[in-house]
Amino acid sequence: MNRPESTGPLAGLRVLELSQIMSGPTCGLLLADLGAEVIKIEKLPGGDDSRGYRDPQIHGVSAPFMMLNRHKRGMALNLKHERGRELLRRLVKDADVLVENFRLGTMDKLGLGHEALAAINPALIYCAITGYGRTGPLADKGGFDLIAQGFSGLMSVTGEPGRPPAKGGNAVSDMNAGILATVGILAAYIHRLKTGQGQLVDTSLADAALQQTYWHAAVWFATQRSPQPTGSAHILTAPYQAFEASDGWINIGGANQANWERICDVLGHPEWREDPRFRTNSDRMQHLTELVALMNGVLGQRRRADWQAAFDAAGVPAGPVHSIGEALSHPQTLARGMVVETVHPQAGPTRAVGCPIHFSATPTPASTPAPLLGQHTRELLREAGYGDEEIDGLIAEGVVAQATA
Repeated sequence: MNRPESTGPLAGLRVLELSQIMSGPTCGLLLADLGAEVIKIEKLPGGDDSRGYRDPQIHGVSAPFMMLNRHKRGMALNLKHERGRELLRRLVKDADVLVENFRLGTMDKLGLGHEALAAINPALIYCAITGYGRTGPLADKGGFDLIAQGFSGLMSVTGEPGRPPAKGGNAVSDMNAGILATVGILAAYIHRLKTGQGQLVDTSLADAALQQTYWHAAVWFATQRSPQPTGSAHILTAPYQAFEASDGWINIGGANQANWERICDVLGHPEWREDPRFRTNSDRMQHLTELVALMNGVLGQRRRADWQAAFDAAGVPAGPVHSIGEALSHPQTLARGMVVETVHPQAGPTRAVGCPIHFSATPTPASTPAPLLGQHTRELLREAGYGDEEIDGLIAEGVVAQATA
């Protein structure tokens, strides 16, 4: 089977991604950025539900879909049709990894669950991302990021004190589930290199959200008290939060005693070092409201850039609270290759967030745009040994679909 050439540490690894919206596509995107050949297999009709997220859109193409599905080849396949299931089984024979994020039992009902596909390809790494995992009393429930954030307790510690529960500004459980799935796949791949055997990798949105509660869980396990929201402030150390300068917000990280003492000097109040309210970290945590009021009173007298320069000179960790646009336009972001450009066949020139991992010996490949629905169907079927007449028949029967120009 002829495969496209690639670079990156995972070059040569073939991944079938049967997933949609965010968790599974995040996993597929990371694997693709690391050099794997990722084939996005979308349902018929309609494809990935995120194709319907048309606000914002670029020339009629969903910007969210393009963000998470670049660098993948796309096939549109009807798994409710027996010939579609047969086609997937054929693809599985030559695959290294399969990623899916359906509700538990969906793939088994189609005859395409882990045990069925492992019988076809014992080396297959089958990764399933569900709402709550494959075991436990909630295993059969579907999952959504919002629900997982609430279930895990994350929403109870997010936002300002005294305000209603708040969801994280990003889809933390969805994206972290995709990252954990990637880690699990790579661990299973190392195991396969040693033994030749594939296995099932199982993670969930609830697991991924709970994993984000390390510090808060430490508090509860030690004290049996559930932490409360603290806004941008840290739950264990102070001052470590956002403060307001005259023209915007700046984060200041006084995470140890030495930094606290430097902060006092920069702000022109060395006497705060010996103030009994602020002498130790425990003192500062107990009098945090007073501390923040005093610091904001000083910081509000100068611009954010002035304070940034002063903190940098003193060696105090500090940084601006950027808008998304400021962050994506910053010279540091651009220097790290964290913004990549592609040319989509319908949307035209687009930009996306790049690969956050860099390698000295196996550079990650240049990115390609997200596929149209069924863009590579014919190409992939040819690689799998299907002839054009047979492909035309599959299209006519509605088993697969091919993108129109």
